[in-house]
Amino acid sequence: MTHIHTLDPGASPLDYYGYELRRYREAAGLTQRQLGDIVNYTGSMVGQIETARKLPTHDFSQRADAALGTDGALTRLVELVMRSQLPAWFRQVAELEARAVEICTFQMGMIHGLLQTDAYARATLGALDRTNLDDRTAVRLSRQRIFEKDEPPVFWMVVSEGVLYQEVGGRDTMRGQLAHLLSFAGNPRINVQVLPFSAGAHAGSQGSFTVFRFASDPTIVYTEGYGSGHPSANPDTVKDCSLRYDHLRAAALPLRDSAELIRRVMEERYGEPGDSVA
Repeated sequence: MTHIHTLDPGASPLDYYGYELRRYREAAGLTQRQLGDIVNYTGSMVGQIETARKLPTHDFSQRADAALGTDGALTRLVELVMRSQLPAWFRQVAELEARAVEICTFQMGMIHGLLQTDAYARATLGALDRTNLDDRTAVRLSRQRIFEKDEPPVFWMVVSEGVLYQEVGGRDTMRGQLAHLLSFAGNPRINVQVLPFSAGAHAGSQGSFTVFRFASDPTIVYTEGYGSGHPSANPDTVKDCSLRYDHLRAAALPLRDSAELIRRVMEERYGEPGDSVA
């Protein structure tokens, strides 16, 4: 077992977080158990975070900052920790999400990660591998904190109607996920449109993609394969995908009609919370 006194704060952001948490705790004269009692976590959990064996959450970091009087130091650091836990090939994408002023995505197979619920994210991440599923889910959901910025990006998602019917994680999970999409109705910065089956052949038939626009940097198009991501600032690619997205948004249902379709699928296909499968 790793001992706290051998933890190298330069080894990774997670190690640095653990090192700093222990330093702040000891400076406050608290044991792990005492700090745990104050922040409503177990002393064992505090110890696992201090030894870099467990990811800290935003909630834990905010409570620890308040308890230790660290002026938000751990809460600021946890953003770096979460990003460092992303797959190496995806870290650039998280940076693009954090810097973008507008994100436009077309999704053929699933709800985009920035709009996923905990249960939906857990089901998609655990489809083939349930190792460290709690931490992996927390890392994915941490990306959604970009919407809490003073100037959050404008986010547009055009999603294939088939995604609404693909039962990910069971009926309760899908009902919760569709209800989550409906919660953004009236939010001008988060917009969801459904591309209906009736649209037929469409401009996104080659697959999902995302367009990132920035205040001053060139626009970037992102596509994804199995275990790999492909960002491109090639002007021809950007021009082609921007045109495709304009056509997809035009072919999709308007925002209000999209919300009505989502609501209908949620109620008719997934029923009330806790309903058993017929």
